[in-house]
Amino acid sequence: METFNTNIFPKGERAPSDYFSGGTAWVHILKPNEDNLNCQIGNVIFEPKCRNNWHSHGGGQILIVTSGTGYYQEKGKPVQILNPGDIVNILPGIIHWHGACPDSEFTHIAINPNTQNGIVEWLQPVTDEEYNNL
Repeated sequence: METFNTNIFPKGERAPSDYFSGGTAWVHILKPNEDNLNCQIGNVIFEPKCRNNWHSHGGGQILIVTSGTGYYQEKGKPVQILNPGDIVNILPGIIHWHGACPDSEFTHIAINPNTQNGIVEWLQPVTDEEYNNL
């Protein structure tokens, strides 16, 4: 049986392990933050179990899920299950994390608007205990 690659963007560069745990993630910047639009857009692919650290965005963030099943959680709130077509609007300064479920790769487009207010502030990793107890 022939398989087809459903990713329309290149896989990108390996994400820094300082900010991702549980597996490998790849980031392909679709629109660099290099002009007066004050916006950065990236395609992020997470291996199963991979997630990013707790973090926040000074300008907020929008996630558009394109494949797989993932998690999104804001500090102090229950986790949300994400599926293709889901959109998450994250207000500026909200501490959160996102990543893949244990048994699924997960891909989303991350839109970072208002980059003049900061792109990302990385915090501590999501521990295995936090992740495994979802």
